[in-house]
Amino acid sequence: MPVRKTPAPRTRDLTHTLVAGLKEIISSGELQPGSKLPPERELAKRFGVNRASIRQALKALDVMGIVHQRVGDGTYLTNDASTTLRAPLDFLILVDGITFQELFEARRIVEPELAARAARRRTDEDIAELESTLAAMNPDMDTRELADQDLRFHEIIWRASGNRVCQRMFSSLHRALSRSLTVTTSLRDDGTPMSAHSEICDAIRAGDDELARRLMFDHLLQGESTILKATAAASPAAPTEPVTV
Repeated sequence: MPVRKTPAPRTRDLTHTLVAGLKEIISSGELQPGSKLPPERELAKRFGVNRASIRQALKALDVMGIVHQRVGDGTYLTNDASTTLRAPLDFLILVDGITFQELFEARRIVEPELAARAARRRTDEDIAELESTLAAMNPDMDTRELADQDLRFHEIIWRASGNRVCQRMFSSLHRALSRSLTVTTSLRDDGTPMSAHSEICDAIRAGDDELARRLMFDHLLQGESTILKATAAASPAAPTEPVTV
């Protein structure tokens, strides 16, 4: 396959640029699912970087399931073309520069309305599940387990809203945030999310759609503010943990 010269990356984050470039090669059809990528030296020449940067980018693609690296053989695209071209949310965050602020903005646009609809449409089973999730949360539990319970709480609300499209879309979005957003242990406020969840649950139980909408909006706004302050204050060496919002 002829090597087409690509302008050298201008950004400091070479991995970001290389992953974006490889995504473009895949999407253009220049490489087909299951086919072998050019050798590292050719990719390095194409992108105007060293082979170490190429290896780092390929490793990122491997983790995301876009390629599969075979020791002693080379790197291949995965056979599932739909997986390659679908660009999951984590991939978009890495490649297209989607910011956490944008993700939170998307949640604030839609989730308060889902909470309001849940207040109007919820069943007794939905309320029982919300209460069960709240009861399972406590500040002393493992942080990852707390994040899982947090996700379950929001997923119940999305399901109770009666809109399956939003349920699936925001489940993916929330998982991306849970995996990607971190704050230092010292800056976490374990009580705040649980207190907000309890108030939201009360509003949904009472069928008060306006209150549920307002509480969810305030909850997301506070969560975004806390996370942004914490990540700004965190040093690279500081211990990190998943966030619950």
